[in-house]
Amino acid sequence: MRPQVRLAALGVVATLTATVASAPAAATRTISPAYLDARQPVERRVADLLSRMTLNDKVGQMTQAERAQVAANPGRVTAWRLGSVLSGGGSVPSPNTPQAWVDMVNSLQRAALETPLKIPLIYGIDAVHGHGNAHGATVFPHNAGLGATRDSELVRKVYRATAAEMRATGIPWNFAPCVCVSRDERWGRAYESFGENPGLVTRLGGSAVDGLREGGVLATVKHFAGDGDTEHGTGDSDYAIDQGVTVTNRNDFHRIDLAPYAAAVSEHGVQTVMPSFSSVDWTEDGAGNPVKMHADEELITGTLKGRMGFDGFVISDWEAIHQLPTAEPAGTREPAADQVRAGVLAGVDMFMEPSTAPQFQELLLAEVEAGRVPMSRIDDAVRRILRVKFRLGLFENPYATLGELGTPAHRALAREAVAQSQVLLKNTDRLLPLRSDAKIYVAGRNADDIGNQAGGWTVDWQGRNGDIIPGTTVLDGIREVAPSASVTFSADASAPIGASDIGVVVVGETPYAEGFGDVGSKPWQQGTGEQREPKLLTLQPGDRAVVGKVCAAAAKCVVLIVSGRPQVITDQLGGIDALVASWLPGSEGAGVADVLFGRRPFTGRLPFSWPASVSQVPVNIGDKTYQPLFPYGWGLRTGSGKDGRDAAQERAAAGRAPAGWQQTIADAQLSEEGGDNVGSEALFRSVAG
Repeated sequence: MRPQVRLAALGVVATLTATVASAPAAATRTISPAYLDARQPVERRVADLLSRMTLNDKVGQMTQAERAQVAANPGRVTAWRLGSVLSGGGSVPSPNTPQAWVDMVNSLQRAALETPLKIPLIYGIDAVHGHGNAHGATVFPHNAGLGATRDSELVRKVYRATAAEMRATGIPWNFAPCVCVSRDERWGRAYESFGENPGLVTRLGGSAVDGLREGGVLATVKHFAGDGDTEHGTGDSDYAIDQGVTVTNRNDFHRIDLAPYAAAVSEHGVQTVMPSFSSVDWTEDGAGNPVKMHADEELITGTLKGRMGFDGFVISDWEAIHQLPTAEPAGTREPAADQVRAGVLAGVDMFMEPSTAPQFQELLLAEVEAGRVPMSRIDDAVRRILRVKFRLGLFENPYATLGELGTPAHRALAREAVAQSQVLLKNTDRLLPLRSDAKIYVAGRNADDIGNQAGGWTVDWQGRNGDIIPGTTVLDGIREVAPSASVTFSADASAPIGASDIGVVVVGETPYAEGFGDVGSKPWQQGTGEQREPKLLTLQPGDRAVVGKVCAAAAKCVVLIVSGRPQVITDQLGGIDALVASWLPGSEGAGVADVLFGRRPFTGRLPFSWPASVSQVPVNIGDKTYQPLFPYGWGLRTGSGKDGRDAAQERAAAGRAPAGWQQTIADAQLSEEGGDNVGSEALFRSVAG
């Protein structure tokens, strides 16, 4: 591949300062370009720098490569004029320490500053529930669990702590938060969503953006737009639902899928947006002609940059333009020229080309020189990228400084978030909270597996099970919080179960991420044996067997479901005394024990409707017939201060609620989230009787 070095005709473009010899040497003064003067307005600095850039400089700024392509040879950053470098899931320096991260980022930054105009690069990573790629980082609950807390201030603190740990390793850009509205439990990214209601996602997603900004990190809202609303069976890349098609009308799309983005832009000033791999198919003109989001000029340029007034930049997803339609012959290496052209013309500004950066650059240069991509579009893209870099302060402070991961304060915050995320679905005879001196039989494969409780996007893209990160498992937490309890642990329930034991069975899912986590998709073949099991909406056979055995033999039985989405458990519910949705709590499993033993009350509420059967899926608030096992907003509470919500749920749990109670409770929750507490209480009271 030929080096991407087309220097401008005037050598002055390649210098940062010009020496003016209009006086004797002693009086010679240095005039700095306006773009290096931090006192100048951002827009003036942008215009000045843009005017000095060659086409090669500009195309370089629009390119993002993966660290594996450049870490061992930083000179490529210089030669390719890269605007950005990223780490994909599991792509880390060796050793995986904060110092190694900082050293790597700074070596790449030095290479960027060796370019003629010395434009700093920006390093990005997916830190979707804490800085999960970095060993020793605090791993927070995934967004599904944070959605259950309903606590926007807590979410802000979690993302601010995430930013602090990112900065500790030298990384100023996060490909998070995901502000998708997840409308199908079968989607493998459901846990990256704060919930099924756009109002909840909008509020918590905005808090996440604020938290990252307060921590000095650039947020990216993703995936624009509709990725949580795609239809099962339409998935791309052999997936069942991920990267599929959102079949909808414009009104519903704006109300459900676009709402969080509008608020992130107008109310929270988000600076980067990532389009979705998915497509949208408008029903107004008849279904059957979907448009890939990365090629959707109407939505990226017209809606996001136009009507919403977004003035930051759009970053593509991982090789996303490679999925765009192409007229090139089969077997042509991607990206093809028409894929590059389509993405740029749609309004994508920076392109995540992890291993094909030079090819992308050559194709884009050729498209511009041939007149198929106007220079005005290139200038718009680069202007947006530079604007964000200036706002972030990269020109003044390009280098990273070392910090600390997994601080006690951050782990305490994560533990608090875990406790608030626990949703008590059933609590017969108020079994929970447990006595601290109880005789407890702990079982289930997720009781002592920190990898399972952390989920995907932890250490690896698809996550791993096993002892992969520092922290506490649920079993560790039980032993810490209730040191006076008599605890027996048997993952498979093979140890004898005493007739007076209280069973605590911790079951659920093993780690997965996008695509391979879809119910109906082919499982990931590179993972562990547990990860390769088919993805289901019901418990795996082994988990069901452990639940059945323990709940039949123990005096009382508590089941905790550690999962990224609801699990259908209706047929075993009768034998379970207490049921808890624990979601994916992350590194601080002791937070689960805090509510089990009453150190903290159960306060979590479902961010997703919990289906009664597999055939009922997808089930969402707003459905014409809405009869889930547990409705949106359901969550029994422990502790003092009972109100209409508690009375309504207790009556429903006893089987005495009026017909349609699920819809009424969900409506009450929506009223509360909308600020109508009086109306919400009235609805709860109508169920309570």
